[in-house]
Amino acid sequence: MSDSVAGFLQVCLLVALLAVVHVPLGDYMARVYSIERDSRVERGIYRAMGVDPKADQKWSTYLRSLLAFSFVSLLFLYAFQRVQQHLLLSLGFPAVKADQAWNTAASFLTNTNWQSYSGENTMGHLVQMAGLAVQNFASAAVGMAVAVALIRGFVRSKTDRIGNFWTDLTRGCLRILLPFSFLFAIVLIVGGVVQNFHGYDTINTLAGAHQTLTGGPVASQEAIKEIGTNGGGFYNANSAHPFENPTTWTNLLEIFMLLVIPFSLARTFGKLIGDKRQGYAILTAMAVIWVVSVFAMTAFEMQHGGAAPTAAGAAMEGKETRFGVPASALFASSTTLTSTGAVNSFHDSFTPLGGGTAIIDMMTGEVAPGGVGSGLYGILILAVVAVFVAGLMVGRTPEYLGKKIRAREMKLASLYILATPACVLIGTGIAMALPGERKSMLNSGPHGLSEVLYAFTSASNNNGSAFAGIGVNTVWWNTALGLAMLLARFLPIVFALALAGSLARQQPVPVTAGTLPTHKPLFISLLLGVIIVVVALTYVPALALGPLAEGLH
Repeated sequence: MSDSVAGFLQVCLLVALLAVVHVPLGDYMARVYSIERDSRVERGIYRAMGVDPKADQKWSTYLRSLLAFSFVSLLFLYAFQRVQQHLLLSLGFPAVKADQAWNTAASFLTNTNWQSYSGENTMGHLVQMAGLAVQNFASAAVGMAVAVALIRGFVRSKTDRIGNFWTDLTRGCLRILLPFSFLFAIVLIVGGVVQNFHGYDTINTLAGAHQTLTGGPVASQEAIKEIGTNGGGFYNANSAHPFENPTTWTNLLEIFMLLVIPFSLARTFGKLIGDKRQGYAILTAMAVIWVVSVFAMTAFEMQHGGAAPTAAGAAMEGKETRFGVPASALFASSTTLTSTGAVNSFHDSFTPLGGGTAIIDMMTGEVAPGGVGSGLYGILILAVVAVFVAGLMVGRTPEYLGKKIRAREMKLASLYILATPACVLIGTGIAMALPGERKSMLNSGPHGLSEVLYAFTSASNNNGSAFAGIGVNTVWWNTALGLAMLLARFLPIVFALALAGSLARQQPVPVTAGTLPTHKPLFISLLLGVIIVVVALTYVPALALGPLAEGLH
C-alpha cells in the first residue's frame, strides 16, 4: 500500500472516530457545566478553598478569580523548579536556572508548553508529575471555563452574572479531563508507553554501543498532554520518542486525543444555547480549515523537489520513519491547529511551504478546532465579527444568537483579535533588530526569519511547538517568549470575559426577516472568509519575507 493511500485511510479513520464520539461527548460536557448538583468530592474541594460554588459571579469577579488562581500557579511552579534538587525523585538534577524556570512556568500555566529544555535531562519525576502535569490539567480547565462563560453571555439576559469560575474549573478537571486522561493513559500503557519511576538505565544497542535512557511516569503525562491540548513532552523528542509514541496506532490515537475535546465542544455550544444547528455551523467551519490544512501540508511534504526527496520518494528529512510523511503531516496540522504543540517530526525540516502551512495554522488563531476551550471562544468571537461585517453589507444592526453586536462588543472583539498578532509581530521585530539575539539563529535569510516568526507565533498562540534552528535557552529568549505567552493568553481572556458580561446584560432581540441565519452555508462561508482575511491582512508581510520567499525561491 502506498504512503498516500495509507495516509488517506488514516484521515478517514480519524474522522470516523471523531464523528462517533462527537454527540455523546459534546452532550456530556454540556451537562457537566449546566447541572446544579455538586459531587461530594467537589464540595470538599470548595470547602478547602473557602469558596461558595453557588455564587454567580460578575465577569470582572470571574476574571479576578481566574487571574488570582493563575498567579498563584505561576509562583508555585516557578518555586517548584527552583528547589527540585531537594525533592524526592529529583534524579540528582540541580535546580532549574531562574530564567528557564520562569519560561517553563509561564509556558505550562498558559497551556503553551513551550520547552527550552530537554525534559529527561532537566526535570525530576516529581516536578514532571506534581508541577508540569498538574498545570496541564489546570490550564486546559481554565480554557474550557472561559468558553463556557462566553456561551453563558449569549444565553443569559438582563444580568451581569456569567457563572462561577471555581465551579467551572473544578468540574472541568474532575469530570472531564481527569477521567479521560486516566482512561487514555491505560490505553497508552497497553500500547507500550512507559509508566514507571525508573532513573537512568544503560542499554546495550545492537551495534555494540551503550545508550543511557530515563524512565518515568510518561503515559499519565502523555494522556493529559494530548487530551488537554498541552503538548509538553516528557522527553525532548516529544511524540517522536518511542517511549511516548511507540507505534503507528498510538500515533493515530494521540492525534485523536488532541482533537476530540475541541471538536466536541462545538456540540456542547449548540446544546447550551438550545440550538444544535449553531453548533454544527461552528463545527463545519472548524472542519473545513482542518481538512484543507491536512491535505495542503501532506501535498507539500510529498513533493519530490531536489535530489534527496526524489530518492526518498518524499521530503523525509526530519520525519520519523515509523510513521512516514502522511502521518507526520497529519500530526503537524492537527497539533498546530489545536494549540497543542506536540510533535512527531522536526518542523524545521519541513519543506518551506509545508512549514509555512504550520505557521499559518497557528496564525488563524488556532480555531480549527483550536485548543481546549480557547478554540471555541476564539471562533465565537470571530463569528461576532462575521455578523458585524454582514450587518455593514446590508445596513442593519448585526445580531448573533439574539444579541445585538454594538460598538462596545465590536471594540472588545477587535481588541481580542489584535492582541495576539501584536505579541507575534512586535516580538519578532525586536528579536530581528537585536544583533546579539540574531546570533542565536542557526540560519540566515528567509529561513532564519521563519524560525524567529515561528517561535513568537507558537509562543503567542499558546501552541508550544518549535521550528528549532534557534538557541532559545538564553536569558533574553526565555524572558521574551515567557512574556509573549502570558500576554497573549490573558489579554484575549480579559476581552472574551468582558464580551461575555456585555452580552449577558442585553435583552434578547426577536428574530425577524432581516436577521442573518447563522446556521446556514452563507454564514459559514462568511465566517471562513473573516478568518482568512484577518490572517491575511495581519501576517502576509511577515509570511512574504519568510516561508513564502523561501518556498518560491
